Amino acid sequence: MKVLVLNSGSSSIKYQLFDMRDESVLAAGSIEQIGEPGSHLSHRVRTPKGEMAKTVRTLAISDHRQGFQLISSVLRETGALADTGELKGIGHRVVHGGEKFKEPARVTPEVLTAIRALIPLAPLHNPANLLGMEVAMESAPAVPQVAVFDTAFHQSIPPHAYHYAIPKKLYETHQIRRYGFHGTSHRYVAKKAAEFLDKPLESLNLISLHLGNGASAAAIQQGKCIDTSMGLTPLEGLIMGTRCGDLDPAIIFYLARETGLSSEEIESILNKESGLKGICGVNDMRTVGEMAQAGDPEAQLAIDMYCYRIKKYIGAYHAALGGLDGLIFTGGIGENANFIRAGCCQGLAHLGLEMDTGKNRGPREGCSAIESGASRVKILVIPTNEELEIAEQTMACLEADESRSTLCLRQQ
Repeated sequence: MKVLVLNSGSSSIKYQLFDMRDESVLAAGSIEQIGEPGSHLSHRVRTPKGEMAKTVRTLAISDHRQGFQLISSVLRETGALADTGELKGIGHRVVHGGEKFKEPARVTPEVLTAIRALIPLAPLHNPANLLGMEVAMESAPAVPQVAVFDTAFHQSIPPHAYHYAIPKKLYETHQIRRYGFHGTSHRYVAKKAAEFLDKPLESLNLISLHLGNGASAAAIQQGKCIDTSMGLTPLEGLIMGTRCGDLDPAIIFYLARETGLSSEEIESILNKESGLKGICGVNDMRTVGEMAQAGDPEAQLAIDMYCYRIKKYIGAYHAALGGLDGLIFTGGIGENANFIRAGCCQGLAHLGLEMDTGKNRGPREGCSAIESGASRVKILVIPTNEELEIAEQTMACLEADESRSTLCLRQQ
């Protein structure tokens, strides 16, 4: 019962192979710099002792087709997958599903056409995701393929939360609205929070904070997302590694008028030169923390701004939810930067959020609670696993298809 998860980028393919009987990782890796000098494969495979043995190969990889063939070959050579016939399915990460895709979808020519039509909403990501699906379908035509969308979890957001206050025709003609991203991560940690608290997800109000180089918040009411910080694109919302987050839109017009910068140049600045990098010169939160500890005022400002923006969203979503059962920290920063977690919760006792300093700083393994005994709201640190969530959704989609097919046959 094996599922291969693929995340295809413009010059890379990341993959994980799962045994869904126990959801263990059999192999994982990535191919980087496809079509460029220095292209290479990094591969890890589980040994009989349960350890992950790593190999790195530097070789010419001309395109994604050759990349997928290389992945299949190395999976065979390392004993993780005898051939693609062992696969129950292949799950693909797709960044943007627009309004059409509210759930995972079995990949068909019609689904590919629909994803292609959404390229204007995600011009950097959807073409690469499509290419990965097309190559995988050519190379393993007998294996069912499933598209899992980053935006799908947020499709439960109500109209009053996803609409922008712009002319209606811009929404109708150009689909300009809030979509949100990191949906697989938000869905995964919400489920894990319910398991950890031993309560039905449908009974909980949660705020999840996915904090990595990209960062987003989600308000989850009884298992359904009702608001999220990212919008039409991943640029809106929280301060990120190189993205500005929320911004007065008139700044764009001002920059164009006063500097002569083109729209493309301004877009690049806001996406690649802003955020933590724009404030203090670096985008890695570990380095920012070290700089602040050494007395760098710009690094401390970056941390203060980062945490303040998150606190504003916590307060807003607490109000939108009408009460809160749990606050979740996840992602590379959320899971590892205790000083960020502390800064985000500082001064929120009036909202029922009180952190235990010792628990926050102490070692953890898996899901953990870091609130104090006086806290009315659970504060959780939950490692995310987007690849496993994609694998689980792939299985659920295929099993639902099989159930429908069986029902149709019985009715005939």
